[in-house]
Amino acid sequence: MSETKQKGFATRAIHDGQEPEQLTGAVSVPIYATSTYQQDALGAPRLGYEYARVTNPTRDRLEANLASLEGGLAARVFASGMAAVTAFCMMMKLGDHVVAGDNLYGGSVRFFNQVMADFGITFTYVDTRDPAEVAKAIRPETRYVFLETPTNPLMSLTDIAAVSQVAHAKGVEVIVDNTFMSPFFQRPLELGADMVLHSTTKYLNGHSDGLGGVIVCSTQQQADKLAFLQKASGGIMSPFECFLILRGVKTLAVRMKQHDVNGRRVAEYLSKHPKVAKVLYPGLASHPQHELALRQMKGFGGMITFDTGSLKNAEKVLKAVKVCTLAESLGGVETLISHPASMTHAAVGAEGRAKIGLTDGMVRISVGIEEVEDILADLDQALAVL
Repeated sequence: MSETKQKGFATRAIHDGQEPEQLTGAVSVPIYATSTYQQDALGAPRLGYEYARVTNPTRDRLEANLASLEGGLAARVFASGMAAVTAFCMMMKLGDHVVAGDNLYGGSVRFFNQVMADFGITFTYVDTRDPAEVAKAIRPETRYVFLETPTNPLMSLTDIAAVSQVAHAKGVEVIVDNTFMSPFFQRPLELGADMVLHSTTKYLNGHSDGLGGVIVCSTQQQADKLAFLQKASGGIMSPFECFLILRGVKTLAVRMKQHDVNGRRVAEYLSKHPKVAKVLYPGLASHPQHELALRQMKGFGGMITFDTGSLKNAEKVLKAVKVCTLAESLGGVETLISHPASMTHAAVGAEGRAKIGLTDGMVRISVGIEEVEDILADLDQALAVL
């Protein structure tokens, strides 16, 4: 058994990549705010550090930490979640094809359809809940299956092991956007996926103050390619942002436990509210894939989508909240509430939203770690205006 497997998740979050700095014994990883490094002689950079776009000690620490948490060989961090998606796309070439989930983050869909399509990369969108649909969509030129589970914002699940088996049988790799669950609740590499992507802006940072993205790799070939793309394209995470995420990750385990406790309470409350038409949360027994959630995830987290019935109702609720903050993003300690149709998924278009069942009345809530009674009271008074 490896050293990583011998230690618990919270221990790895606090210690792996976060060892005290050798020179002074500083317990917190220093922010190496430098653009370049003195070389001891021509062609002899100290410890291999030459230029900060290529390598930085703070970034190295974060990459080691996140690789450990996902159980990967290596991790490569980028300036944002979309910069990580961009790096993933740059691993491909003209003529390559991707099978993607039909309910992805709107920014990913926008980038695939409006940017990468111009470079000759093609995408087929399927319901990845059905592995047979994934298999049917794979072509000889297919390089990857790209999926989210749970999806944003419809909270549908993909059986990662089943889809990975189907993809691997045809020589195709699987990359999973694991932003909603974090490695605390779900580790796709252990289920057969080949790479894992996160917007580190969300749960990994956890405090709504740091922007970033990461791809965790299972092979050296992936890691080397992504390191080259960091160097060549320059979309790297700054040392300060790396520090913020290293700090945030130290409390990831305790935060995710509370997000889960609060999320279950809020979902249960919403599911019984007479003015809520539908609640989408894998932790509810009524969720059509609840059994898969129990098998694949170690908790249900704090992401919930509920349907108020109309755009007008959604607007009333969002205007009335006081503890919940109307804002895009998710995964912070504070409860964030948003309107997917006009915010995160506006780029998908009305036709695309209708096709996947994303209605104008849907509201997405990222349940924070405030006192849950205060969150419930806020939702209660907001829903009372309907």
